[in-house]
Amino acid sequence: MNDSLIYGKNPVYEALKMMPKRINKIYIQDGISFDNRLKKIVELARNNKILIQYTNLQKFSSEFEQKVNFQGVVASVMSVEFVSLEEFLAQEKNGYKRIVILDEISDPHNLGAIIRTIAAVGFDAVMVSNHRSCPINATVEKISSGAINHIQIIKATSLSASIDLLKKQNFWVIATQMAAKDNYYEIDYTDMNFALVVGSEGKGISKTILNKADFTVKIESNFESLNVSSATAVIVYEALRQIRVKEKLKSK
Repeated sequence: MNDSLIYGKNPVYEALKMMPKRINKIYIQDGISFDNRLKKIVELARNNKILIQYTNLQKFSSEFEQKVNFQGVVASVMSVEFVSLEEFLAQEKNGYKRIVILDEISDPHNLGAIIRTIAAVGFDAVMVSNHRSCPINATVEKISSGAINHIQIIKATSLSASIDLLKKQNFWVIATQMAAKDNYYEIDYTDMNFALVVGSEGKGISKTILNKADFTVKIESNFESLNVSSATAVIVYEALRQIRVKEKLKSK
């Protein structure tokens, strides 16, 4: 596995807390004033016997396409470990499994924001394609604010074949489409395994994938369309709302 960099206090802290074995070395800005989060980073690094080096972080600037705010800390880490769909399906869970499938999301800011949202609502995994998809890089880790260490990432060689396998395993497939008949809140997301498929702003979801969907849903907007990460958040939080309402009714 190749080394990569993550930067920012929260992404580094979350990586240390959840997956310390990913981290090879911590770099901290020489002469920086320590706040509570930096102190916790140092404490966790020492507890896990991870080397800390004080240096000028600007030497890492060439690794990034644009100027970034390191917030005083950079970590050299092993790449994210992916799971296969077969491994994910073999995992036992008390309740239904819910995932998000990303069809050619190429913007690292969108990918990081989607991962952060999916982890926050308690979904089980995000599926990305081997082809024409954004890699998990430092920007993704930064935008996810460390959430990438809290959720499984499934890498699929073929989204089409993966969806076929999900359907065989009793998953319902819900795809977003501007021309859909149903609004996103008209679907019942409870009491089923489901995969929500979202596509890029430019191309949307491919026709092949749309043809495999059991439901297609839209989000009505005064603008042409919502940003893909915002649209994903709207739908998954509606799913979470429905699930919590049903749980509350069952507990009475």
